[in-house]
Amino acid sequence: MEERDIDLERKALERLLMSTLDEQRRARRWGIVFKSLGFVWLFVVLIMLFIKDDGDFASGPHTALVEISGEIGGDEGIHADQVIAALKDVYKQHNAQGVVLRCNSPGGSPVQAGQIYDEIKRLRATKPELPVYAVVDDICASGGYYIIAAADKIFVDKASIVGSIGVLMDGFGFTDSMKKLGVERRLMTAGQNKGFLDPFSPVNPEARSHAQGLLDEIHQQFILSVRQGRGERLKETPEIFSGLIWSGTRSVDLGLADGLGSLDYVARELLKAEDIVDYSPSETLLDRIARRVGTAMGSALNPMAGERVELR
Repeated sequence: MEERDIDLERKALERLLMSTLDEQRRARRWGIVFKSLGFVWLFVVLIMLFIKDDGDFASGPHTALVEISGEIGGDEGIHADQVIAALKDVYKQHNAQGVVLRCNSPGGSPVQAGQIYDEIKRLRATKPELPVYAVVDDICASGGYYIIAAADKIFVDKASIVGSIGVLMDGFGFTDSMKKLGVERRLMTAGQNKGFLDPFSPVNPEARSHAQGLLDEIHQQFILSVRQGRGERLKETPEIFSGLIWSGTRSVDLGLADGLGSLDYVARELLKAEDIVDYSPSETLLDRIARRVGTAMGSALNPMAGERVELR
């Protein structure tokens, strides 16, 4: 009797163990399935983030649109390499009837703006039969205007904000506040001017004079580009390069723009191609991360990180 009971208990234990093993196998199989689905989902997301879809480019006659939207050179703004890549894509398209740069930017980096300006001029020379027009939405000031000055013609809305042909360097000084708080700035440099315009140190006359000379030089580069782009259409006045802004209507009077018109107007009436294809650059997640890491490292190493030279 006892042996039979032991045998029954052993068999029951075996069934329990086998049942547990079966459950574990099923759990592992479902785990593999879910992990595989997770990897597939991640792969699809990465493809969407990192690969640009060129399938939207039209095969028939069309107007090629490139947006100049946001701060030039900012964390979430416009960068020369992206805009230049978009422009090169346009110039590879045999059915593009013309290029429209639609600008809605307050300005930003003179370097980024100058690089885009130079590339537009270069591309226009390679294919002079392809017109390049610019259309201003709400605002196209400073660095934004620097870019579109390279276009064949510029069109604005009557209420657009245009101009601000000037350069600024902005920052903050904390020396008086530090004195009140009893804070001592201990800045050590290798190089007499390495702490140039440090926001926690007093500004000396030599540094201020050097900074003003730098701004004046960049301003003259900006002025030269506008003069080259606009030519005899530009009606120069003592205030035209002073940094002032004007309405779209007034900008036409001053020769900063050629007339009133929208994107649809240019595509329909001037280019005769109402099919508008957007070639505007799109930043990938990897690009955004790399740029922010680079910016953070540069700010950490540069005592002038609070001072920015901008076209605004």
